[in-house]
Amino acid sequence: MQRMLCQIVFCSVLAVCFSGIASAKTLCVNRSGNGFCYSTINAAVAHASPHDTIRVAHGTYAEDVMIGKPLALIADDRDRTVIDASGLSNGIYIDGIDNPGLREVVVNGFTIANANFEGILITNAAYVTILNNNVVNNDRSLNFASASCPGLPAFETSEGEDCGEGIHLSGVRHSTISNNNVFHNSGGILLSDDTGATHHNLITGNVVKENPFDCGITLASHPPAALTGAAAPLGVFRNTIGQNFSTRNGLQGEGAGIGIFDSVPGAKNYANVVIGNTSTDNQMPGVAMHSHTPGQNLNNNMIVGNRISGNGADSDDAATPGPTGINVFGVSPVRGTIISQNIISDEAVDLAVNTPSYVDAHLNDFFGRKWGVANLGAGSIDATENWWGCAQGPSRWGCTSVSGPNVLVAPWLTSPFLGGSDEHHDRR
Repeated sequence: MQRMLCQIVFCSVLAVCFSGIASAKTLCVNRSGNGFCYSTINAAVAHASPHDTIRVAHGTYAEDVMIGKPLALIADDRDRTVIDASGLSNGIYIDGIDNPGLREVVVNGFTIANANFEGILITNAAYVTILNNNVVNNDRSLNFASASCPGLPAFETSEGEDCGEGIHLSGVRHSTISNNNVFHNSGGILLSDDTGATHHNLITGNVVKENPFDCGITLASHPPAALTGAAAPLGVFRNTIGQNFSTRNGLQGEGAGIGIFDSVPGAKNYANVVIGNTSTDNQMPGVAMHSHTPGQNLNNNMIVGNRISGNGADSDDAATPGPTGINVFGVSPVRGTIISQNIISDEAVDLAVNTPSYVDAHLNDFFGRKWGVANLGAGSIDATENWWGCAQGPSRWGCTSVSGPNVLVAPWLTSPFLGGSDEHHDRR
């Protein structure tokens, strides 16, 4: 009897599962509306049921696509299926503010261009997947001279200087942004907490290139929007930025390859991992961490296994004395920072630190032109077990050197930790 009951329950569960799968359907979109397809993407979204798939044929669609339900939006051809948002707010807006609990949205294989603000905006949603898209030439409303973006929604609290960038996550969790090309927007990919905490997201395999006014990839803790009812920032934390290529960003403004920033007192940007990225030829450092006021949390971030070269100096209160690979700047003590297994070359300063706390930097290969480590503040740096460009150790002829107090360097590596020494010595 017990076995039979289990079999009945098991069959009932299977029936429910298969009925759910069977109820999901596939809708189609083409420009002419032929073959029982819709002629606009928004019409298909409006008629779709939760968990439906919408397949979009190649062509150009002049739309601001609004998504407020779980569904998959799949393009026929990434280079020929174009959402042209000229004169419109966004190319695609995945709106969890007006659709509480929104989750499980997929956007795959579009070119998204010419929006006034973001190419793709995601708010207050979970388990969203954005992959294999071209996000180009958005942020058209940006007035760089006045650092303003007329018409930007009030819930975007600190995006006036960049119109939100190519892809923007605000109040987003457990989501993946993967294998997208993000070119020629004001900035590349932004994770912020304007409308809610942004956490446990994966940003991977993206090429973020030639976004002229801001960083390639930014994690920024901002003042909370009024709609949250919060008195303090909600936090950007436990996100992974991995295996991305960030190059030539911010060249007409200020932009790091990858930036982790706290803005106002109480801002929280912690326990994020920056791993396995390539960050080259950006206006500011390859990786920049900034805490500008007391009472901020920029703790326990990890910068591991990145290739960094040819970037610029940091600026303003976080200024560094030349082109810089990694900069850790904190008016608030920046605690628990781990910097390991990075290859840094073609910089005047491989690692700059200016914070009244302790920073760990081990097993890095410093191939810079001058300083392997520059301590610009009152804290201390454990920089043992690094390669300084030659076997004799830092500040010897042919090696990178150390600047500033409280930098522990011995013992050091007598060969590069990650290899490739011939390549990097040739560059020098």
